Amino acid sequence: MKTKLIIFFFISTWLALTVRVFFLSINSHSHYTKLSTQNTIRYERIAPVRGEIVDIKNRPIAINKLGFRLQLAPHLTRKKNIQILHTELEILNKLLPSLNTQTMLKNYKKKESFYNHNFIDIVHFIPYDEILPVYSILNLRENIKIIPAPKRYYPYKNIAAHMVGYVSRANKKEIGKDKLLGLIGYVGKTGIEKYYNNYLQGKSGIRKIQVNARNQEVAELSYVKADEDKKLKLTIDMELQTYMSKLFEGKVGAMVVMDVNGSILAAGSFPNYNLNIFVSGMSYKMYDDLSSSLDHPFTNKLTHGLYPPGSTIKPMLGLLYISTDLSSRWGVDCRSSLPLGGRTFRCWKRKGHRKTDIVKAIRESCDDFFYKGSLVLGNRKMSAGLKRYGFSAKTGIDLPNEFIGVVPSREWKLKKYKKIWSIGETANMSIGQGDFLVTPLQIAQQTAFIATGRVPTPHLAREINGEKYKDTYKHVLNEKEKNQLPIIQKAMYQVCNNLKGTARSYLHSKVTIAGKTGTAQVIAIKQDIKKRKLEHEMAYYNRSHAWFTSYGPYKNPQYVVMVMVEHGGHGGHAAGAIVSDIYNKLLELDYIKK
Repeated sequence: MKTKLIIFFFISTWLALTVRVFFLSINSHSHYTKLSTQNTIRYERIAPVRGEIVDIKNRPIAINKLGFRLQLAPHLTRKKNIQILHTELEILNKLLPSLNTQTMLKNYKKKESFYNHNFIDIVHFIPYDEILPVYSILNLRENIKIIPAPKRYYPYKNIAAHMVGYVSRANKKEIGKDKLLGLIGYVGKTGIEKYYNNYLQGKSGIRKIQVNARNQEVAELSYVKADEDKKLKLTIDMELQTYMSKLFEGKVGAMVVMDVNGSILAAGSFPNYNLNIFVSGMSYKMYDDLSSSLDHPFTNKLTHGLYPPGSTIKPMLGLLYISTDLSSRWGVDCRSSLPLGGRTFRCWKRKGHRKTDIVKAIRESCDDFFYKGSLVLGNRKMSAGLKRYGFSAKTGIDLPNEFIGVVPSREWKLKKYKKIWSIGETANMSIGQGDFLVTPLQIAQQTAFIATGRVPTPHLAREINGEKYKDTYKHVLNEKEKNQLPIIQKAMYQVCNNLKGTARSYLHSKVTIAGKTGTAQVIAIKQDIKKRKLEHEMAYYNRSHAWFTSYGPYKNPQYVVMVMVEHGGHGGHAAGAIVSDIYNKLLELDYIKK
């Protein structure tokens, strides 16, 4: 019996060993072959070079400065290798004095682990000129790798900053969404750089290499080039853009020069900032100073600034008036004040405009005409019509996170504040005040709409991958509005050319233009105040925002020039000279032919 047990145990053991050998050698062959391959074959992803951004005349706006990043071999923090680590760091510091040993060591330890077999980044960027004299020395050291690493640079610094945007180091959340960012390290954060980030950053290449047991490269087996250098050409003319920025020095606000088809030739939000500080990094003090400024330099006021439109809304609202419940012959007797809903609504002109029709109401910006017209039309028709034209919606510009503004209505107020709409709010809305909010770009878009009868989609891109960007439009006018549109155009012409026009005395444009001024209050004027303070007598942040939007040439509309100056007071006074100079520059640059 004992012998049988021994024989049984012997046979069972050998049987188990046979099964295990079969499993390892036959059944798991493919698995271990794969592991073996992984130990001898390594794949290296090749970072693509970010595409350049150029203006309409191929001037570089965003380029890549040539430089390098430094890497150290892994596993140098182990006891037997620690001296090698310190030696390599000392050599780097000696040859490149600008490098900080402690910073390099900190960067190394962040990525060092038993499982990491790849070289580790310790310096993200060194300029080409700095590393060139020591390149051959460092390249001979087996523990150091020198990898090409371009760095984003903006030659125009703060010019068109909010339109171009900037790149900065990608965070964990961004890398989680796009694994390529873990390789590149940088991502578009704002402006064009963000909107077209996927196009500009390209796609990585791949390098297949054979390595030995010590993870040293033996041979290159294959190489697939990165899809890179994707140029983006913009509609912006940097000569005009620079000129525009000089005109706006010392002012706060937004400005745009746009082809009536939607191509933006120049656009800015002021004050602006140097884009390069976000690539290289800035001090906490610098960031705090910029972020805490009451003038909000980080905000792109063109698409993210929300302002009451003031009288710039009158051409669009006037078109609704004479195309809906009123005729072009309808008029009012402006006596400067209108008692309504327990308060008095005043016209800006103390003695009133007296007999006023639609052309005079726009030319001289009569508030009383629009108060009384709104009472006939009503809030529901006003809101619906303005939304149909394009307010309270994105313009569609190729910039990220555009705001839509507010066209107030009964339903909107009930939903937002759970309050009933008052008749006084209808009157207030008719002159672009109250809860009515727009972006400066919406006003520019609507000016192009009045000039041509169609709503263009503003855009900054001109050519993507060699293909021209296509202009797009919305046709929103009904037949009656098409017939009445010339009346509004005539009124806007008189704003700029008639002796009684609100902009006439502030212009020196060599181009015949049409336009509309606007003065949008930022604080309410008390009812018991009979004589208003002049704008320059008010505290700066209590002054009205100044608007002036225009198109020209009048008979053959080609461009829209829109200016909004925060706390600038009267629109014509604050912006008339700027608008005139821009049209004269358009002539000088041959965008407008005489």
